Amino acid sequence: MSLMLQEIAQQPDVLEGIAAVNASALARLKNHLVDRQIDLIVLVARGSSDNAALFGRYLLELTTGIPVSLAAPSVVTLYDVELRLRNALVIGVSQSGQGSDINFVLESAGKSGALTLAFTNDADSKIVEVADESFLIHAGPEVSVAATKTYTGQMMLFYLIAESLGAKPFEYRQITDFAHQALELSDEIRELAERYVFMENCVVLGRGLNYGNAFELGLKLMETCYVVAERFSSADFQHGPLALIERRFPVILYSPQGVTRPGDMELLDTLSSLHADTLVITNDVGIARASSRAINLCDKIPELLTPIPFIIPAQLFAAHLSQAKGLDADKPRTIRKVTQTL
Repeated sequence: MSLMLQEIAQQPDVLEGIAAVNASALARLKNHLVDRQIDLIVLVARGSSDNAALFGRYLLELTTGIPVSLAAPSVVTLYDVELRLRNALVIGVSQSGQGSDINFVLESAGKSGALTLAFTNDADSKIVEVADESFLIHAGPEVSVAATKTYTGQMMLFYLIAESLGAKPFEYRQITDFAHQALELSDEIRELAERYVFMENCVVLGRGLNYGNAFELGLKLMETCYVVAERFSSADFQHGPLALIERRFPVILYSPQGVTRPGDMELLDTLSSLHADTLVITNDVGIARASSRAINLCDKIPELLTPIPFIIPAQLFAAHLSQAKGLDADKPRTIRKVTQTL
């Protein structure tokens, strides 16, 4: 079994422990927030962490009503602009905590008066020194180059932060059970992946809370399977990129029960008329029936809690597809675990 598959399997245990190991940090954060009027949240990240931040943007805006921006690190690192962030909460998201550009932006934000937080898996990393408060994933070493347990760990931290910022209570602690159930699909997904062993190109779509997952699965397919995976909002996809689709072109769609369902059903009808090969990750029977193939999850998962359970089958799909193609998912060519950019 690859290291990537082993680390995917560790995710429920990691998720289960995150709230407890960060209890003190959460208490300190609430004290920080007492005397601050936060009217903007800025998220700073790269790679898989950036995809987790894209999820975080939707979650925080939906649950707190505070506007959230994804930072462009180059504005600070290359163009040397000092952003005015006095009333902002700035969160740096980095599994290693060693990304030079993320740490530089976080340090600059702190000097401008922002309250700064760090999400990382390494308690001894540079980002912990830079941030006002740090939240740790405690996932243990992640050896495979492809991030899996650190990605979902970062997502879980966003749920904790949403609650600290005054979001209405939601049962995010159920996510661990849903993650266990998703892992039980591994054998089914292994067989499914073999059908795609010759896939060289595809499109991955998602919207709202699962938009970041579309980017994350696309990244996993590119780095572990060498598949050219274009990633779009399922809404934006119909404004031009739909022209890509021809007979048997693979389209992978995240489509949970919830507000995105009507648009997804309409899109699936269009894709069917174009004879596309549609694979959906869903917990909706109607969506599954409208697609060529489906990975079916528990229909009891509320839409707000779908992103973590929905990414696990996608991680399994990429890992099994890499194996079916005779590739090493743990050591993709030309890339490293920690990438330094400015």
